[in-house]
Amino acid sequence: MKYGYARVSTLMQDLESQIQALESEGCDKIYSEKFTGTKADCPKFKEVLSFLKEDDTLVVTKLDRFARSTVDAIQTVRGLFEKGVKVHILNMGLVENTPTGKLVFNVMSAFAEFERDMIVERLQEGKTIAKQREDFREGRPNKYSKKQIEHALGLLEIHSYKQVEEMTGISKSTLIRAKRKTF
Repeated sequence: MKYGYARVSTLMQDLESQIQALESEGCDKIYSEKFTGTKADCPKFKEVLSFLKEDDTLVVTKLDRFARSTVDAIQTVRGLFEKGVKVHILNMGLVENTPTGKLVFNVMSAFAEFERDMIVERLQEGKTIAKQREDFREGRPNKYSKKQIEHALGLLEIHSYKQVEEMTGISKSTLIRAKRKTF
């Protein structure tokens, strides 16, 4: 039996292209989840691993969908090979349980980890440069201007949070955070 596994890291990302690729590959059952890959404990991936048995095939679109490091990838694939499970990574091909197949897989895993590390490094460099700007703010940008927040905080002197929220559209939690920052 062919089992497909699709994963994206955030709720905003779309699983559809991965699922379509797995369907095109003829997967009998597809497991999917929106779960960060930085945690090794992806529930649906653990579930699919528990069903795999000898002569089954695990199909994923890319290596980084189930492994975050070279060590993690090698251990996972080694465990699957020990169970007699085949591994097919669509952008790499069938990973064969041969010395050559293992070598190619290990090299590709190392490159995937290197690529992820380079992305993180570039992000950190960009963030360091951005922090040097006077107007840098960590996190999401404010939905409301400073003037709107100040006006809403002024209204709190004579109105409740609920009333101010209804008048301005600024949530109670945003007002509480803003109030904390001003005192």
